[in-house]
Amino acid sequence: MRTEQPKMIYLKDYQAPDYLIDETHLTFELFEDHSLVHAQLVMRRNPERGAGLPPLVLDGQQLELVSVNLADQELTDADYQLSDSHLTVHPTSATFTLDTTVKIHPETNTALEGLYKSGGMFCTQCEAEGFRKITYYLDRPDVMSVFTTTVIAEQHSYPVLLSNGNPIASGPGEDGRHWATWEDPFKKPAYLFALVAGDLWCVEDTFTTMTERTVALRIYVEPENIDKCQHAMNSLKKSMRWDEEVYGREYDLDIFMIVAVNDFNMGAMENKGLNIFNSSAVLARAETATDAAHQRVEAIVAHEYFHNWSGNRVTCRDWFQLSLKEGFTVFRDSQFSADMNSATVKRIQDVAYLRTHQFAEDAGPMAHAVRPDGFIEISNFYTLTVYEKGSEVVRMIQTLLGAEGFRKGSDLYFERHDGQAVTCDDFIKAMEDANGADLTQFKRWYSQAGTPRLAVSESYDAAAKTYSLTFRQSCPETPDKVQKLPFVIPVELGLLDGKGAGIALRLAGEAMAGATSRVISVTEAEQTFTFVDIAEHPLPSLLRGFSAPVKLSFPYNRDQLMFLMQHDSDGFNRWDAGQQLSVQVLQELIAQHQQGLALALDQRLITALRSVLSDERLDQAMVAEMLSLPSEAYLTEISEVADVDAIHTAREFARKQLADQLFEGLWLRYQANRDLSKKTPYVAEAEHFARRALQNIALSYLMLSGKPEVLAATLEQFDACDNMTERLTALAVLVNSPFEEEKAKALAVFAENFKDNPLVMDQWFSVQAGSGLPGALERVKALMQHPAFNIKNPNKVRALVGAFAGQNLINFHAADGSGYRFLADLVIQLNGFNPQIASRQLAPLTRWRKYDDARQALMKGELERIRASGELSSDVFEVVSKSLA
Repeated sequence: MRTEQPKMIYLKDYQAPDYLIDETHLTFELFEDHSLVHAQLVMRRNPERGAGLPPLVLDGQQLELVSVNLADQELTDADYQLSDSHLTVHPTSATFTLDTTVKIHPETNTALEGLYKSGGMFCTQCEAEGFRKITYYLDRPDVMSVFTTTVIAEQHSYPVLLSNGNPIASGPGEDGRHWATWEDPFKKPAYLFALVAGDLWCVEDTFTTMTERTVALRIYVEPENIDKCQHAMNSLKKSMRWDEEVYGREYDLDIFMIVAVNDFNMGAMENKGLNIFNSSAVLARAETATDAAHQRVEAIVAHEYFHNWSGNRVTCRDWFQLSLKEGFTVFRDSQFSADMNSATVKRIQDVAYLRTHQFAEDAGPMAHAVRPDGFIEISNFYTLTVYEKGSEVVRMIQTLLGAEGFRKGSDLYFERHDGQAVTCDDFIKAMEDANGADLTQFKRWYSQAGTPRLAVSESYDAAAKTYSLTFRQSCPETPDKVQKLPFVIPVELGLLDGKGAGIALRLAGEAMAGATSRVISVTEAEQTFTFVDIAEHPLPSLLRGFSAPVKLSFPYNRDQLMFLMQHDSDGFNRWDAGQQLSVQVLQELIAQHQQGLALALDQRLITALRSVLSDERLDQAMVAEMLSLPSEAYLTEISEVADVDAIHTAREFARKQLADQLFEGLWLRYQANRDLSKKTPYVAEAEHFARRALQNIALSYLMLSGKPEVLAATLEQFDACDNMTERLTALAVLVNSPFEEEKAKALAVFAENFKDNPLVMDQWFSVQAGSGLPGALERVKALMQHPAFNIKNPNKVRALVGAFAGQNLINFHAADGSGYRFLADLVIQLNGFNPQIASRQLAPLTRWRKYDDARQALMKGELERIRASGELSSDVFEVVSKSLA
């Protein structure tokens, strides 16, 4: 058991570095049983830190020091101090050169940080603090240097040698080896360093920038994946053009490269000029990747490319500012995806994910501000709060300033801070200065944890023709226990008359009425807005487009929600009204189950969804979203005490009722879209995504009827479709059905057909792990013995264990605690070789306070068992200790 608590690092303690590194010259000698790293650092005293020559303390972990040379003098053991985490030397002048050589072992690096091997390929992952596992360095984002890198390796096994920047020289070496040198002319911190060496094939293209420069584009993959790159290449070119048109940002190097890697802890990494991707985020073709996977590839390619400016050219001063680059870039990639597909559906999907998962994070033991005050292990703070909530904070700035004002602010930000490592305050200051705005109060979004609650009440004065809305904001306690001050909450709203038309809005004191939708800013704990010239009692449409990441409450009745579903001009709020109606109906069913009553579904939900299903004017993707009931995870998140069994029973009952009563409409929609799918070759575009989305949700409902014609249609779709979207849905529908013989045959056929495709087999694992039918844990344990499963591969762990613990709530939360024991055992095992993945798998156990007393005790007991299991990594220790605090 750990006897020393890892050190907490605080934002308030930040100090600029004592020394700076102007040039970094690296030479890597790669061998099968070790690698040598020669580093030459051209350094100087940081003038901002005053006079004198303090010791130079370099970061380093798991390095075997071979030699140290300071200012052309080789140092002896007496000239420096060496610990497990630092090398300390003593400069004698304000400018100097430091040379080191270290030995490292990429071939045994299972943590997948620093330099490691994935299959037969050398690759790196240096964000956040992986570079210190490569060589001794000032491994912090505010130390920016120009890098020149030479890679030397055996030519036959590693014909491709890559690093950041532009290639400047290459040639043969001795004994069958060869070398290549890369130069990156732009200063960058060490976390953006990248290296790849392997036997890779390449898809090539070019892009002509807005100033008529030609950029070479290359996507490197292992030979068997060369036919799965075109979608990523198309996405890259779209991203480059979009960033020029929307943000005025042009790419700056002669070459842009992506490498697909099978073993990767994250989705992808924006290393300057050489993006390294988890293979799941770059490989896509119709036969092996779903529509969702195609959209994910497009979004992640865009996200990493957009980082070239929002993250690379302008980077973060310290890791507390992580959302400076990540929140901003998530916002940018969400804008891009909205423009490439359906903007309304994209917003619906983003908000549904935020409400279910980030709101739960805000309410849990790991709750933290968008800019946290302190952490033990930075890898634990690559969170939904930093990314998704951070994106919402940027979105609110755009809402408050307008699109034109936001663009002026981003232009100033990039111009003012190009080549610098800066803070969230610098970003806000650029927005303020470009627009003459004051965002002082708004900055509380960066410093206060938790999800604000916004309660709204109304008052209508028929005689005076005035309508008032009163907003009361609050924010629950979070682990930091800091008293919450009022936020700035932009609320976009409209008022509907009795026919569903929008009313022109004029606040008391304004000269004339404006548009039928507008943004108001709630800045006080309680604030009333009064609208004038309102001829009838209106129905408010609040928080249009989800204009702020808050929990809003207004006393809508079910008839009003049905009215909004039919008439609201805001597509997001039409969907949200349906979700609110569904929640009310499902919560009623939950209460009936808890009271031992017969379940009875409110027919207004049936009526509302029948209307949606039959509305041919609606985007089919929108129909699919509106037909989707709130998930068990979301129903859990909004419960004071989550009754897992009641939630599952109620939702499954509602799904069966919808299937039975809407069968005819669902069947017609399914057949029409399936017929189109047969006639139309696969296209990865929004219209086709929408058709397949509706077809597939219809099939998932229809199978609940158990009718033979539906089984026949499902088997036909599984056997005869030309794309993974339809095949995987058919498989999932069968896996969750009572048709055991057909289910077993489909699983076997699928596995035989795709046994050589690791990413497709991940989907095969997930479909089975996510099935809510009994016996899920036994299935998962059996699948862990399958030849396609490898516990050291993060994608496999996420696909099987993550799907079970994070999505299959009824089975994970089995009353005997078996699911909790299983996850705890796995976390203890993962802690020994990949702490990052171990800590991320812990999340379902950390929310133990959400459940009944019996489950609380079982979950807490497993957390305590993990804590007592032995030497914990700082990643796992931080999550466990905060969860039990």
